[in-house]
Amino acid sequence: MASIEFGFATVSDLDDLLALYAVLRPQYPAYARGEAEKALASLLGQPHLRLIVARLDERVVATCRLALLANIGRASRPIGLLEYVVTAGQFQRKGIGQQMLAFALDVAWHLDCCKVVLLSGTQRDLTHMLYEELGFRGDREHGFIIDAPF
Repeated sequence: MASIEFGFATVSDLDDLLALYAVLRPQYPAYARGEAEKALASLLGQPHLRLIVARLDERVVATCRLALLANIGRASRPIGLLEYVVTAGQFQRKGIGQQMLAFALDVAWHLDCCKVVLLSGTQRDLTHMLYEELGFRGDREHGFIIDAPF
């Protein structure tokens, strides 16, 4: 396999990102083309968000989003929130996701985050083992989610 490069998404990554998100959350409706372009441009313009990607031969094969949450505790150091972690099926279990998350953690520590929180589906035991190998603890806190009523 060619060398994987880790970095940040650009607007030219839109098609690859949409394909990955369709795998991660197939129940979500697809964007209209113009809406997707606007959404990605808006996301990339947010100073508190980092859309991290793993590229193989200029194709995005994995991604995650790191959000920096302002914090009044812990000496005002931000909290990192990792979400939308997904690797294309044919590249899963090859270490790409683990390397990408290690890159994301390096970014978070460089940005002085006091901790990083990661959300994951509850029925993903192999994925949870990967997160624990990186140092995440699933027994420390408990998250709750509510979807918008519309």
